[in-house]
Amino acid sequence: MTRITVAKGDGIGPEIMDATLAILKAAGAEIEIDEIEVGEKVYLAGNTSGIAKESWDVIRKNKVFLKAPITTPQGGGYKSLNVTTRKFLGLYSNVRPCMSLHPFVSTKHPVMDVVIVRENEEDLYAGIEHQQTDEVIQCLKLISRPGCEKIVRYAFEYAKQYGRKKVTCFTKDNIMKQTDGLFHQVFDEIAVEYPEIENEHWIIDIGAAKLADTPEAFDVIVMPNLYGDVLSDIAAQIAGSVGLAGSANIGETCAMFEAIHGSAPRRAGQNMANPSGLLQGAIMMLNHIGQTAVAEKVQNAWLKTIESGIHTYDIYKEGVSTQKVGTKEFAEAVISHLGQVPTQLKPVQYAKGKALQLPKYQRKAPAAKTLEGVDLFVHWSGTDANALAAKVKKLDGNGVALSMITNRGIKVWPDGFEETFCTDHWRCRFKPTAGSTITKSHIVKLLESSEALEIDVVKTENLYAFNGKSAYSLGQGQ
Repeated sequence: MTRITVAKGDGIGPEIMDATLAILKAAGAEIEIDEIEVGEKVYLAGNTSGIAKESWDVIRKNKVFLKAPITTPQGGGYKSLNVTTRKFLGLYSNVRPCMSLHPFVSTKHPVMDVVIVRENEEDLYAGIEHQQTDEVIQCLKLISRPGCEKIVRYAFEYAKQYGRKKVTCFTKDNIMKQTDGLFHQVFDEIAVEYPEIENEHWIIDIGAAKLADTPEAFDVIVMPNLYGDVLSDIAAQIAGSVGLAGSANIGETCAMFEAIHGSAPRRAGQNMANPSGLLQGAIMMLNHIGQTAVAEKVQNAWLKTIESGIHTYDIYKEGVSTQKVGTKEFAEAVISHLGQVPTQLKPVQYAKGKALQLPKYQRKAPAAKTLEGVDLFVHWSGTDANALAAKVKKLDGNGVALSMITNRGIKVWPDGFEETFCTDHWRCRFKPTAGSTITKSHIVKLLESSEALEIDVVKTENLYAFNGKSAYSLGQGQ
């Protein structure tokens, strides 16, 4: 018997959770439930995180969390509970299977069967943003080697356990050579350890186009956070409906399972909502806790129900569906099909065993790190880069000199183009002169001199080399 934490959520959440739990109980799932309150009521009671400390304690004790959709109130001051939960509990892997149910659910891709494995904790979702000037706001994209190694290894281990033949990596490392470049590099390193599984890499834009056009060309796709968030919804929709897709969020100790759709408050309390997305999340939960026989029974009963044409309003189609039912009636239909397998759709047969057990990340020996320069980001409302250079070059001296100015990444000095549009946010790069080295004392001196010259430095970024290899971007056009 496994004790799990359940949150019924907001909007249609309570209805689809009750339907899902009824199916699990009827199928013989060996679970005990601790229910907690999260979401809109908690937010509106004054808790901006949407969850009480006592609820965190329950989740951390049970380590398995089945969550219905919640509503985050509109306006500032409220943090996404989904993002918070993933980060607090170290749920680094988001897994979203997207499978066609043709011909019973409309799709242009009848043989689609793709699993999106999305990194879940970092990338732009670190949520580190700053307004730096009147015209420019930055968001930091953070990609770590531990984050890359954990998610890429999970993708290959998932493929291995579920009999998948290929893992594809999507990045944009032709542009983001440092961040996405690291993700691609780690993918190539780990792929070598799985010679029995085919591997490939696509640039995200053409890869996304290929996924939308020919999803049958893919099997398991692993991506950084933002790309995975966008493309997993696209994949679910082109497979048939976002409303049918479930999601697993897996960490080293805890896991959360959910539908990928929202709380749909307009449909709440009407016995209309399709519980399939949450049920798919619950099936993934059963596999995670080792109850694969029950998971298999529920999934096949669900497929049999879909195949029988018993559909909720969102997928009901005249000439294909045989009966339009509500939430409760759909759950009852799935229960009535327990022990049966579909005849047109492909039955599932899950490998018996426990959840994927991945080794903990082993930190590598530190590289030799040397300082090669510094970027001073300057707030200046002028438009002539040469005029700014004349002002900033007054900081030259003591073996350090201005080498480049960029604006939104484009080199505008020296030899800039007058056609280049410039904002009020300038990157001024200082490098050591020939035969000199730069230290942090030089950077402190640059800042002190900037203050004296009334140069508004809004941030600095040190330029490092690791094991002799420069690890920072050039200016575009440099």
